Parts: sequence; structure tokens; C-alpha cells
Amino acid sequence: MSSYADRLTALRVQLKEDELDGFVVPLTDEHLSEYVGSYAQRLAWLTGFKGSAGSAVVLPEEAAIFTDGRYTIQVRQQVSGDDWSYQSVPETSISDWLKEHAPDGARIGYDPWLHTAEWVKSATKALKAKGAELAAVERNPIDAVWADRPEPSKARLVVQPEALAGKGSAEKRHEMADWLVETKADAAVLAALDSIAWTFNVRGADVTHTPVALAYALVNADGTAELFVDGEKVGDDVRAHLGNGVRLHERDQFEPYLKSLAGKTIVVDPERSVAAISQALEGAGATILAARDPAVLPKAIKNAAEIAGHQAAQARDGAAISRFLRWVEVEAPKGGIDELIASDKLKALREEGGQLRDLSFDTISGAGPNGAIVHYKASEATNRPLEMNSLYLVDSGGQYADGTTDITRTLPIGEPTAEMRDRFTRVLKGHIAIATALFPKGTRGSQLDSFARASLWQAGLDYAHGTGHGVGAFLAVHEGPQRISPVGSSQSGGDEPLQAGMILSNEPGYYKTGEYGIRIENLVLVAVRTVAGAEKEMLGFDTLTFAPIEPTLIDAVMLSDAELGWLNDYHAEVLAKIGPQLEGEDKAWLEKQCAPLSR
Repeated sequence: MSSYADRLTALRVQLKEDELDGFVVPLTDEHLSEYVGSYAQRLAWLTGFKGSAGSAVVLPEEAAIFTDGRYTIQVRQQVSGDDWSYQSVPETSISDWLKEHAPDGARIGYDPWLHTAEWVKSATKALKAKGAELAAVERNPIDAVWADRPEPSKARLVVQPEALAGKGSAEKRHEMADWLVETKADAAVLAALDSIAWTFNVRGADVTHTPVALAYALVNADGTAELFVDGEKVGDDVRAHLGNGVRLHERDQFEPYLKSLAGKTIVVDPERSVAAISQALEGAGATILAARDPAVLPKAIKNAAEIAGHQAAQARDGAAISRFLRWVEVEAPKGGIDELIASDKLKALREEGGQLRDLSFDTISGAGPNGAIVHYKASEATNRPLEMNSLYLVDSGGQYADGTTDITRTLPIGEPTAEMRDRFTRVLKGHIAIATALFPKGTRGSQLDSFARASLWQAGLDYAHGTGHGVGAFLAVHEGPQRISPVGSSQSGGDEPLQAGMILSNEPGYYKTGEYGIRIENLVLVAVRTVAGAEKEMLGFDTLTFAPIEPTLIDAVMLSDAELGWLNDYHAEVLAKIGPQLEGEDKAWLEKQCAPLSR
């Protein structure tokens, strides 16, 4: 179709044919994934929005798109205000909006394979107040009007070696089985793609930038498992790896299998499983036990092999980043470098190492005002040159077989202003506050989040995103349940106590709309700390990411002695880990960047 307005019109015609007065469009797939395959990009196809989190509601006479603070600018650039009203979450929820805007007695459609059971319950309650109803559709009406919708990926599964996984799949499944026996359950549904990849020590290529395969699984109380995946994707090597304890089924047999579980007690994660799964089990007469997917926490707590792999991947990645930062410093002032050229150069430098499997997300390459768009993605339409006397923000990561990286650096092109240096230094102070935090076991990320904001708050400033997210081991770059984020924020993902072995990002920022953005991001590992006389087990963070933090943006006078000491120690470690991987001018540049700062 020629335009997004045409697509919206076509959907409204389809809804009328389907006897629906509205439809809810989330940005997810049937596994509630954050990043989804091209076949599931329904929100982007309908609206033009290219962010990684959002949803929409279409009614006969109006339509609304819902995004959080990360996308306030981006959604207005990409989605027409003539056709869509912009709604901010969590201030406005879909249920609340429907309560106000749905016609009396309306029939609002939803795809039960794209929503949680809790969402269905909430929306049903909201609509009931209007005498309206929420109606499950058998076929998503967008799929009916999306003529050239891509097919799901046919990429084959690959084995993740135990040397990198650190624990065999059978051992993982038997640990889950012990829990199931204690819980008096017969099986647990695994619907989250990274949980399945981790549990079975397999990886895939069905979702851009996330090495997972489209599949479902049930782990049984005897340690065996049912894996539902397209048979064409499973080679003899993977079958041998899975062994006799894993029974393979075609992916489209998952729902029929659920309907065969009458009388069984099945664990279903209410946050990670779609409503259709619960509906199928309830219809079959199974008992549903709502509990967290048993892979989530052990996946988040990395074992020794996963930590060692992360450290190796980070060191390799840091060398590519350092070479890139020098390239920008040298080439950008000459002119001719834009956001797309820069992101392509960074990818090429990562690829030169020969071990890059993929990027871990689309590189955020933001020049000047585009850097203020938190989850910006450069395109031909938005591409800006790296201009003199501006800031350039680059947030990027790589997928390697031994680890997943995520790093943000901000650098000046030409001479930064005093305000830029002030804001950058405040962000740095917040970054150091997280990096040096000492806290008792049981502390939650929400308790630490304000550490990162304190210096900004003192100047009446803040940022509209969480300070840290979990990161997988050659898996999802955004991994729960751990977060460093305000309680109740749209990214809080629960309030999980931090445990040794968890990996998180440390990424405070500052964004001046229309001018520039600043973010400093490293990955950190939760580690045990020894404190003399401590009456509780204490934890802290070990920094995993090593690349220089731009010295010309730092106002050293604003740093305390302890903060300046941390920065100089960090740069000494960067030089020790990254320096041996560089040569010639790259190495000389790194030595200059890592030279100790003083007031």
C-alpha cells in the first residue's frame, strides 16, 4: 500500500468485515519478545514507528499510539499526528484509554497470541464499564491486509557448546524438574525464546540481533522435555545434542499438545506467556500454576564459564570501540562523515576480529539533536552529518559466541561548550556512583537507581529511562529480571533483588531536546564484596566494559577525589586490557586518552 494512511484505512475496512469496532496492536510476537522477527512487525507496518516498544489502538474514527519516555521524540517523527494521537505510558494505559474512547457497546478485538492473560483481564474490566467487550480473534486482521508480510525465518538451530554454556542441558532440565516435584507440578511451559535457547543450549537466527529460534517447550517433572520447533530447522547435530530426553514436535503442534493435558498441573509464567496458552490449558481442564519460568533466574545468574566468556568478548569488543573512537576523532572534523557512515564503520571494525556473529541491537548513531532521541535509529531520511562543535552519541553492541556486549560513548566533534562538559560530568558522576556502589545482599535495583541521578537532580535535570538492564550470555541484550530502574517505571520489569553473577548495564544519561544527548554505558557484574566488620553479605559491581571515556568532556574540578581516583584507575585498566590489542597510532591515541586526569 502506498502510505501508512492507506494501511490504516484498509485495517478499518477489515475490522468492519470482521464485525469488530476496534483492534489493539502490540509490538511483540507470540513469545512476548522485545525484539521480533520481520513477520511480527505489525505495529511498524501499520504506523511507521520503528522503536522497540510500543502499541496502538484503532477505532472506527480515531487511533492512538502508546510509547514511553524513550520514544517521545521518535514517535512524533515517524508516525503521522494527522492519523494518530500520541499517548505516553505509564501515564496512560491502553485499558484506561479504551475506557474513555471506545464506543458504548463496542466489540474490541485482540490477538490472544500477542497479549498476557493479565492484560486481557484488565482490558475486559475496563471495557465492561462501557458495556463493551474484548473479543479474541482467530486470525489477526492486520495479517489479512498485509499482502507482502514476510514468512517466519527458516534459519537452522546451532549448538551452544557446553564449554561456553558452563552447564549441560540435561543438568539444567533436571534442576528444573526437582523444582517441579517440590512444587507438585507436572510440567512448566517455556515460551520466552531466550529461556528456551538457554535451557537447551541451542541458538538460532530467527530474530534480528538476538540469537534465538522460534520455538515453544515444556519441561517435565522427570527432566525430559517437549520441544516444539519447525523440523526443517533441526539438523542431525542438534538432534544428537538434544538426546533422547527431548522429544521434538512441529511448532504448530504446540496448541494441540496443550489441549491434551487434561488433569495435569502446568506452570505458566504470567509475564512471559501469552493468553492463548492459558486459554488452551484451561479449555483442556488442566490446572494452571502461575509462577515464574524456571529458566529466568538461573539464566540471569551467570556461571563461571559465562562470566569468563563475557570478559573475553568485552575485551575484544573494547578494542574495536577504541579504534572507532579514534577514527571519529580524526575523520569527523574533516567533514563527510555522517551517522550511517559512522555506524557502518563501527560494524566493520567489529567484524575485522572474525568472531562477530551479529550486532546485539541496531546501533544508535546520533549526531547533534539526534543524540537526544534515546532509542534513535539513523535512516536515509534522518541521517545527519557529524558537525563541528557538536556532540555525537553512539550506543552499540556485538553478539559473540562467548558474550553479548552493549556500550555507549559520547564524544565531541570540535570544541564542546561549558554546558556540555557540565552535563557530561554530572552523568559521569552518576555512572561512577553505580560502579562503586556497595550494598547488602537483597538490595534491589530500584534502591540504587537514584545514585545515578543525584548529580543531575542537583541541577534540576533527569533522564527518562532506567539506569540499567540485565544482559544475556550470547542471548538477549535486554534480559530480566534484574534492573536498575525506578519502581513503577515502564522498564522496571519487577523489582528483583540483585545477586552475584548477574550482569547489568550502567547507563545514566542526559538529553537536551533539539540539541544533543549524553550517555555513558558500561556493563557491570554483581560480585561479592568483603567488608571488614560487615554484619551482612555485601555486594558491589565489577566493571566488564573497557574503552576510554572522553577526557575533553570531563570537568575534573567537579569530581571528588574518590571519583577522580576511580576514573584514573578505570583508564589504567582500559590501557592494560585494550592496549596490547592495538598498534601504532591507535595504541598511541589510547595512551593519550587514558592518561591520568588531574584538577
